[in-house]
Amino acid sequence: MEDKKILFSAIQPSGILTIGNYLGALKNFRKLQSDYNSVFSLADLHTLTVRQDPAVLRKNTYELAALYLACGIDPEESVLFVQSHVAAHAELTWILNTVCYPGELSRMTQFKDKSLKHEDNVNMGLMDYPVLMAADILLYQTDLVPIGADQKQHLELARDLAIRFNNRYGETFRVPEGYFGKTAARVMSLAEPDRKMSKSDSNLNAFISMNDDRDTIIRKFKRAVTDSGSSITASPEKPGITNLLTVYCAFTDKSLKEAEDEFEGKGYGDFKLAVGETVADVIDPIRLEKNRILEDKQYIDSVLKSGAERAERLAGRTLAKVYKKVGLVPRARG
Repeated sequence: MEDKKILFSAIQPSGILTIGNYLGALKNFRKLQSDYNSVFSLADLHTLTVRQDPAVLRKNTYELAALYLACGIDPEESVLFVQSHVAAHAELTWILNTVCYPGELSRMTQFKDKSLKHEDNVNMGLMDYPVLMAADILLYQTDLVPIGADQKQHLELARDLAIRFNNRYGETFRVPEGYFGKTAARVMSLAEPDRKMSKSDSNLNAFISMNDDRDTIIRKFKRAVTDSGSSITASPEKPGITNLLTVYCAFTDKSLKEAEDEFEGKGYGDFKLAVGETVADVIDPIRLEKNRILEDKQYIDSVLKSGAERAERLAGRTLAKVYKKVGLVPRARG
């Protein structure tokens, strides 16, 4: 890999992503892979903290791999792999568990939230999730991790564990920083604009999935909730219009002021149609390309195999160093 900073990102293959996920992550990855040595992981081990249908998990993993490729991830330029294909992730998790304290994990906001949401399945994996995430990051001597607000606690733990291990055993891990690019649009529900858009929403008209075709996207935007009045301006009193303006700006790279000026004097109907068409112009070609890639499972397997081999080489260097530092006897070769 060229002498650039290392960037690591992982997304769980736990279902179809929304345009919120696209704007917050996938849209930026194509550019990031040119600026950094990028390592992209399909975090399938993380999904197991919640009960999964095995067949659906496998399908979702292929879908996510194809979506990465359709969004412009170049497997020659970036490392794209499935987390469970690189055993070092689970191995380093065990070592990091020995320098992590129970209190640190029980205080994690996501652990508390998910424990309430999945009361019938509060398992140790759910609690240990942040240590696996720390292992994911630290294995690749990562400089930068693109994160949202809900992952700041987890990155802080990864930093704390790296520093604690380095202090105890000597310099081993690079201490990662958060990557905060251009602030990603916070995309809200099309049906309830005071709530974040979610792929698990029971109202299918509330979110735009990366699997929605052009007609579906436009139809959902036409049905989007708006506000009283007729002016197309962003304000706290107009959450519906503000959300649609935010989405429009995110897909066109225009400022709010530019968008407001563009639609001055226009009706809500024309505005919603314009937003729908703008989003469809971007998302539908990605969907079609993803579906084309999915037809060639052999190609996807070859990409993931090559990615896992490259990831194993990078992770293996770190893991060997860790094992030596903690005093484990190296395995005899040959």
